Amino acid sequence: MNYREQRPWGEFENLLDAEYCKVKRITVKPHQRLSYQYHLKRSEVWTVVSGTGFITIDDKSWNVIQGQTVQISVGTKHRIENKTEDKLIFIEVQYGSYFGEDDIVRIEDDYNR
Repeated sequence: MNYREQRPWGEFENLLDAEYCKVKRITVKPHQRLSYQYHLKRSEVWTVVSGTGFITIDDKSWNVIQGQTVQISVGTKHRIENKTEDKLIFIEVQYGSYFGEDDIVRIEDDYNR
């Protein structure tokens, strides 16, 4: 059974949790955003599957739409925001040496975590 966790900005569901990677479906509620963060032990690939996101990578920002993919290397600051009235859903593939939720270094967070 897949593991699902609610967050203030939406939710994520683990689709695959293997030794070599982790795959999540992430849903961002309208007008919410994830923390601006980076990871020390993993890289990520994000693919938008529904909606429109506003992504920030190392202080550069742009819109991403359904079908677009973004690569995020270890140590790269990143965030995604949903500025629309519809849900934003993307698939996150993590790869590297560690996939725990404690490998998040938050730079800025709307929810004071």
